[in-house]
Amino acid sequence: MTTHDQSVLERQPTTALSRHAGVGRGDVVAAVGFLVAAVYVLQGQWRNLSGGYLYNSGQDQTMWEWFFSVAAHAVAHLDNPLSSDLQNYPLGVNLMANTAMFGISIPLAPITLLFGPTVTWAIALTAGLAGTSFAWYWLFSRQLNASKGAAAIGGALCGFAPGAISHANGHPNFVVLFLLPVIAMLVTRIAHGGGTTKNTVGLGLIVALQILLGEEPLLIFAMSFAIFAVVYYVSRPRLLWPAVRNAVPRLAVSASIALAIVALPLWWQFFGPQSYSFLEHGPMGNDAKALFQFPTQSIGGVATPGQNVRINATEENAYFGWPLLVLCLVASLWMWRVACARAAAATAIVMSVLSLGATLMIGKDDTGITLPWTKLAEYPLVESVLETRFALGAVPALALLLVLATDRTFRNGLRPLPAFWIAGLALALVPLIPTPLVAVDKSPTPEFFADGEWADYVDDGSVVTVPLPRPEDARPLRWQMDADMGFKLAAGYFVGPSDQEEKVAKYGAVDRPTALLLGSVYDQGTVPEITDDQRAQAVEDLTFWEADVVVLPPSTRTVALRTTVTELLGVQPKYTGDVWVWDVRTLVQ
Repeated sequence: MTTHDQSVLERQPTTALSRHAGVGRGDVVAAVGFLVAAVYVLQGQWRNLSGGYLYNSGQDQTMWEWFFSVAAHAVAHLDNPLSSDLQNYPLGVNLMANTAMFGISIPLAPITLLFGPTVTWAIALTAGLAGTSFAWYWLFSRQLNASKGAAAIGGALCGFAPGAISHANGHPNFVVLFLLPVIAMLVTRIAHGGGTTKNTVGLGLIVALQILLGEEPLLIFAMSFAIFAVVYYVSRPRLLWPAVRNAVPRLAVSASIALAIVALPLWWQFFGPQSYSFLEHGPMGNDAKALFQFPTQSIGGVATPGQNVRINATEENAYFGWPLLVLCLVASLWMWRVACARAAAATAIVMSVLSLGATLMIGKDDTGITLPWTKLAEYPLVESVLETRFALGAVPALALLLVLATDRTFRNGLRPLPAFWIAGLALALVPLIPTPLVAVDKSPTPEFFADGEWADYVDDGSVVTVPLPRPEDARPLRWQMDADMGFKLAAGYFVGPSDQEEKVAKYGAVDRPTALLLGSVYDQGTVPEITDDQRAQAVEDLTFWEADVVVLPPSTRTVALRTTVTELLGVQPKYTGDVWVWDVRTLVQ
């Protein structure tokens, strides 16, 4: 076995740095290339920063832009950023218990205030794709001592993986992952003799920042890293004790630093107002075909679309494509004597199997075969993770296999092996090249909100839109943003407790009877017979919401909704600013 074949974990931390000291031309080329690729993927959004909307995000882009807006509003007004009553009034929203990404939303608050939340959204996604790619490139080239070409291939696969492109439609917390390889690098260095104060303190700070960017990706990464380490040390037991001796005290210090920084936010998340214990989401495992098919938003997916087995457009977490899996299998067998390759292969397999959920589904057919997820599904924290997302933990492992095999191929120079390997890389990776994400124009904000007419109808209470904002339609949050967060909204789109005693979470506000009634009219388009009990309930619900005004924007259901609300309130509406308005300030006193 050559010196290069020895695992990165067996080397002194300075070995890799001696080969790639400083920042070279190759590093600049890689960084620029990753940035260009990210802008290419998000070109539709960048071309229309004022009114562009990623089509496949559903309502998630609106929710995230609201998170960025409310964080900027809190910074500008010196409010508590961990909570807000601007939606779900008067109960409010526990923003730490949502994926508010304070690690980005607060630093970029000046951008949001000056240019709007869509610009912050575009910056976050672009920096996430490009930055994550470069961070993994840096780890592979420095810590692994791989050639920059091989490292660039691995970095590109990590940053622009099918799951990352899918999440780029609406989940920046699963795109902005550039701190994870930094954590991996620091932990590895600390475990193998690089336990300097700088590394120890730096690790604590970076873990704290990652918690404020996304806890779920950190949990998935930690599980993957743990599997990798266990498999590695099983085959290298002589290295276990020195690593434990080096790591335990220093990692304890790092953990203490991280906990000291995020102790208050975590307390608020789990014990503060509108906190919850877990989120029930039902079966969310990958279909087995999702591991082998090409992603929808890729060259391969366009050319050879497979069966539609995805959960939704933002959750294509696997979709590695069968050529990549075959190539990684070849790399694993070829490099089986290398501890890193064995550990990477095991990690990819375990995380992929966990992503399949409780029972094996093949082509939407339930085989009835019970899978390992059933043993983990009830554990705290893990129980709230969508099991499909565990496939994301396999991506760095697959990338590591490609980096190791590519580096060995071109170092050894065995003809015609490089040519065959290049062909294999092309077959595996070209189909995964992403296509630009589809962007459309946002629906216009009614003049009532855009021009400030709402201020004539709102004192200290809330605005009740018809129907109320909900996960299926969160546009009122956008209208609130266009009104500079000037009024409060009843209901909304967020994650909050559905039951205060058991603290089981749900998407959206607790459903009050009037909200359900109006939602039903909107969905069905028919006017029900309104009873006295429903009228009394409407007044009770408006009182609960502390409503000042009820607003009906134009839609295909305008007539049915206007008739229903008028029957409920016994008050004739006024048409102004493209909307129908019921002033209910005297009604709920």
